[in-house]
Amino acid sequence: MTLAETCIRRPVLAIVMSIALVLIGGIAFFYLGVREYPAVDPPVVTVTTTYAGASPEVIDSQITEPIEQSLAGIAGIKNISSTSREQTSSIRVEFDLSVDLDDAANDVRDKVAQAIRRLPTDADPPVVEKADADSVPIVFLTVYSDTKDILEVSNIANTFIKDRVQTIPGVSTVRIFGEKRYSMRLWLDADKMAAHNVTPDEVRRALESQNVDLPAGSVEGDSIELSVKTEGRLTKPEEFRNLTIRDDGHPIKLRDIGDAELGPLNTRAGLRIVGRDAIGVAVIPQPNTNAIAIADEFYERMKAIEKEIPSDYQVEIGYDFTKSVRKSVLEVEETLILAFILVALVIFAFLRDWRATIIPVIAIPVSIIATFGLVWAFGFSINVLTLVGIVLSIGLVCDDAIVVLEIIYTKIEHGMRPLAAAIEGSREIYFAIISTTITLAVVFSPIMFTGGLTGRLFREFAVVVVGSVLISGFVAVTLSPMMSRYLLRQDASEAWLYRVTEPFFGGMTRLYERTLRAFMRVRVLAPVIIVLIIAWTVKLYVGLPQELAPLEDRSNVRINTRGPEGTTYAYTEHQLDQLATWVNDEIPETYRTYSIIGGFGGQGTNTGTQNVYLVDPEQRGRSQEQIFQQISKGMGQFTGVSAFPAQPPTIGSRQAGQPVQYVLKAQTLDRLSEVLPKFLEQARQRPEIRFVDSDLKLNRPQLSMTVDRAKADELGVSVLDVARALQLGLGGVRYGYFIREGKQYEVIGQLMRDDRDDPSDIGRLGIRTKNGEIVPLDTLTQHDDTAGPGSLFRFDRYVSATVSAGLSPGYTLGDGIRAMDQIAAETLPEGVTTGLAGEARDYAESASSASVAFVLAVVLIFLVLAALFESFRDPVVILMTVPLAAAGALAALHYTHQSLNVFSRIGIIMLVGLVTKNGILVVEFANHKRQEGLTLVEACIQGAAARFRPILMTSLATVLGVLPIALSLGGAAGSRRSLGIAVAGGLTFALVLTLYLVPAIHSLFARKHAKVEEDEVAPPVGHADPAPVAGE
Repeated sequence: MTLAETCIRRPVLAIVMSIALVLIGGIAFFYLGVREYPAVDPPVVTVTTTYAGASPEVIDSQITEPIEQSLAGIAGIKNISSTSREQTSSIRVEFDLSVDLDDAANDVRDKVAQAIRRLPTDADPPVVEKADADSVPIVFLTVYSDTKDILEVSNIANTFIKDRVQTIPGVSTVRIFGEKRYSMRLWLDADKMAAHNVTPDEVRRALESQNVDLPAGSVEGDSIELSVKTEGRLTKPEEFRNLTIRDDGHPIKLRDIGDAELGPLNTRAGLRIVGRDAIGVAVIPQPNTNAIAIADEFYERMKAIEKEIPSDYQVEIGYDFTKSVRKSVLEVEETLILAFILVALVIFAFLRDWRATIIPVIAIPVSIIATFGLVWAFGFSINVLTLVGIVLSIGLVCDDAIVVLEIIYTKIEHGMRPLAAAIEGSREIYFAIISTTITLAVVFSPIMFTGGLTGRLFREFAVVVVGSVLISGFVAVTLSPMMSRYLLRQDASEAWLYRVTEPFFGGMTRLYERTLRAFMRVRVLAPVIIVLIIAWTVKLYVGLPQELAPLEDRSNVRINTRGPEGTTYAYTEHQLDQLATWVNDEIPETYRTYSIIGGFGGQGTNTGTQNVYLVDPEQRGRSQEQIFQQISKGMGQFTGVSAFPAQPPTIGSRQAGQPVQYVLKAQTLDRLSEVLPKFLEQARQRPEIRFVDSDLKLNRPQLSMTVDRAKADELGVSVLDVARALQLGLGGVRYGYFIREGKQYEVIGQLMRDDRDDPSDIGRLGIRTKNGEIVPLDTLTQHDDTAGPGSLFRFDRYVSATVSAGLSPGYTLGDGIRAMDQIAAETLPEGVTTGLAGEARDYAESASSASVAFVLAVVLIFLVLAALFESFRDPVVILMTVPLAAAGALAALHYTHQSLNVFSRIGIIMLVGLVTKNGILVVEFANHKRQEGLTLVEACIQGAAARFRPILMTSLATVLGVLPIALSLGGAAGSRRSLGIAVAGGLTFALVLTLYLVPAIHSLFARKHAKVEEDEVAPPVGHADPAPVAGE
């Protein structure tokens, strides 16, 4: 007894099983996190080391290289890239997606600990951090004041906002942008130090000896114990000014040689809002949490916080990134409802009986709701792709129920009692249901286990579709036969709607059978047609524009800027203020714009970013793309900096730069510097790309100090003494710590600004000789003006330069990469290799992964079908539907001006399973007819005619289920639209041709092994003898 027969005879069991599935899924739904897309960023661990005063060359050789050498042996590393800038080494270790981030971070910490002994002793310890895939802000607010200085604003942001928002359930961290931490700045006057015979090193040692707070023990009496506390810490600027540097009978205080004041620790980076200093607060969620719930709670807490913050501070929401999440989810939910309605109408239109319609329609919510249980079990979230998977599943999950219903319905129409018809029909269709269900599940298995971005992005999508299809298959053999027994009636054909419409449906079936018979007479043309279609498919594939993903309207444009090498923070600040003013004046759709200036992430003071946030798409008459093009045209007027506008990518980090990132790698910097200028010159001439730039700049002004060793030896001064004097006077290094309001901050010592305005000022800095005298540095050093790299880069241990570029209008990422490849082939000599980074690398990997997944899907389906049919020929016939679907999908993408991207590629892979379902039904029923004694050709015709209505009904249900996705018009619908168009176009095209080509191919493949008498077409029941099929 089959499972279907058991459920038909035990209806309560079938109902209970379905209710249990719905309960599990319904409860799981409320525990699911909500985000826009699955986390696709790879596990990344960063190692940051600070070495105050060190040049990029010193950082590279003494910090970066030793650490990279230690890291190279860690398992699972995908690539290592590093940047050596002035004072900072930043190493980025990217791991394979399958590597656990915590394990990777522990491995990196172990290796870094081994490398520390090879680093300079006065370098800060390396800081190892995990760059989580979810570490992207969901809410960003700004704090500023017209009356308070930026230090106080920063303190308000930390104490009033950060500390309270941090406790929201689901929040990982709260990051402060433009933060100005307190520091005690010791400003040293070179002339006064010389007059008082004092050096910067003596100031540092005086601070170390007089700014202490050591444990002092306790005093014990007979009944009382008193702890002894040493109050040796300096806390206020006045106390630092009174610090005694030296006492030779006449004490020399710090105020005699300089000054002390509270000031910002970091003066090389900041955030501004159109000419006003500000602080940014970014809320970052934990992985797989509900971003919308976090944002809602954030707004509730901010209402209370704003009441407590003093009135002279302004707090504004800079941007709420959950807006796009809410909008995308809402659009897909609306699409889901529309798809359900359309599918239900299709089913009713074909069945014309409300009792019959209920059976497959009930299968939809049961299968869909139960799928949420699988989503929860796999640790996934509610996001655009899981919801799109559910929308697509609406048309799929009812397919099996329709097939079961149709065959039972037909048997009842022929006079069989409902119980017998349900048992007999479910038994007859059981194999086809199992075959089609397994086929659809198998098609997505390569995606579920594919690595890289494609696998990570669509794993949740695949689980949803596979889970819903498997559950629908279970429902089709349990609940649907049982409901058919109780809901279907023999007198259904007497209903007025049935009587009115049956002539149309019957005529449509007869028309199909007649046209199929006519085609079967020339069926030898079927292979030719398929070959022509394959050739057309190849042509369409080559001609389609290719990219990672279509851009979505996120109401955001970023303008990355780079000033001339060596320019100061003040210069960059002025340039970005001008840029921000232009944006406000020229772009009326601007909602907020703010500038990030200088060294965030180790960037130099000559770099910056202008973030432009637009009002919602519904509130403006232009798209983000149109505004982006206006901004791009306007950047030419800013001659003080190079400006590179970009739109945030659909997939991956919103902080990404230009889409084309092409890496040049060489063994030495000299070798790379030889080829880079010519490569850039060629790239700037290509029409496909614009905003071409390289991160490697070799023209940063430098001052090269040379020590006269003979004179230094004569005076008893070492090179280390000279270097340390320069470091303590110019480097802004840490002299010690101080305590303020219970928190520890740094003490920074440095020459006054007026004493380091000009290269000649360096010579006035004093250094003590072995005789105790202080001599100016210019007596034993000389300096030369030179140029060198502002930063040094490595990629996979090679010296590297990344050439970045934007795309010209009308070109896609694939065009940009091909242009770069052509330039590399023409200009790069042997020994200089290339690679891809950022979005360009993701595109290349996703295209490769999708191609492999497509081939694997076809192979796996072939193997499964061969096992199920116990034949190698039948699967070949069924798989003839695949090129038909691919041609339809590519044609639909071409004529709707869509691109071939990761979403449309997945749609094409999905088609492999969808169209083979129809092929299975045709071949399976043709084989049944042959077993009943019909000739081969007649069996193919009658089998196809018998399955015509269910194939048409299920295909239309699927097409209409996906049609709302294909027609999505929202600003965030660009990516899923291409997926919907590919599926709808491929399924429609394949449906029309499958109904004719599959029977024809099946008859051609099988006739070599058929009996001679089977080559005649028997006349159908109730028809006149047909004309003989040509060629028999």
